[in-house]
Amino acid sequence: MKARTAALGVAVVGLGVGEEHARAYARTGACELRWLFDLDPEKSRRLAGEIRSKGVARGFEEILGDPATHVVSIASYDNAHAEQVIAALRAGKHVFVEKPLCRSPGELAAIREAWREAGSPHLASNLVLRGAPLYRWLKETADAGELGRIYAFDGDYLYGRIEKITEGWRKDVEDYSVIQGGGVHLVDLMLWICGERPRSVTAAGNRIATEGTRFRYRDFVAATYAFASGLVGRITANFGCVHRHQHVVRVFGTRATFLFDDRGARLHTRREPEAESASIGHAPLPASKGILIPDFVRGILDGRDPRAAAEREFRVVEACLAADRALAAGTPVEVEGP
Repeated sequence: MKARTAALGVAVVGLGVGEEHARAYARTGACELRWLFDLDPEKSRRLAGEIRSKGVARGFEEILGDPATHVVSIASYDNAHAEQVIAALRAGKHVFVEKPLCRSPGELAAIREAWREAGSPHLASNLVLRGAPLYRWLKETADAGELGRIYAFDGDYLYGRIEKITEGWRKDVEDYSVIQGGGVHLVDLMLWICGERPRSVTAAGNRIATEGTRFRYRDFVAATYAFASGLVGRITANFGCVHRHQHVVRVFGTRATFLFDDRGARLHTRREPEAESASIGHAPLPASKGILIPDFVRGILDGRDPRAAAEREFRVVEACLAADRALAAGTPVEVEGP
């Protein structure tokens, strides 16, 4: 891949979380914000005035038809992601998209095909916990062998904002998945920190917390992943919980145990009853939801090979889709992938 010297032309689609996308691109100093697009045109005009975007798009096609737009950043509703990603790839754009990248095996296959036919452009999903200082530290610690051999990873996604699924747009999305909509963050951390892809998964769930509401799908799902190394991963997506919005991570290794929960992050390195854990002071959340965008931009400008990063995105989706298949089937299923 050849490095670019000119500024990247960027379009941002969807200005909820997408507003943070737009501000992150503007802060890089290496991008030209050519288009903003939202279903609410006034929102686009307001933000364009604040960050000096060149234009407010009248539709998605206007963006795709602009040869000076090199990156399309997608922050629309979950069920619109796949169609927009495929269209942007076919138009020759690099794509940055909110999670989930897509919602079905068919959509994932179509995205893979469009990505390959487009010459493997840069493609990334906004799984922001990768950008949190705490998990960057944890990844480095695990890679250095300081945890020993990792044999268990537990991740709990505590959504806590029940009104967003009972009253917001999520209640109207066909087959809405809490694993795809939130648990994906912990699935991503599990695969990234442990450095493996799972072979199979079992799952169970219920709809007790949202019973009697307009939300039609399971609001709690627990998925257990099995890996070739013997590692076991347990991920829960808990959207109806009585709890503030948070996540919990536990990583068990033969030399140390990492915990993050309401008490903060700490590391246990001894088994004795009197042994104290060491407090870890790194922040568990990124500074903004645009934290991954500067590196995405640098990758394009520097001519970095995008294939490994895109394949990692595909593996995360495959793991989430497998959990949903296992939930529907009531039996273990294999995690599909090349």
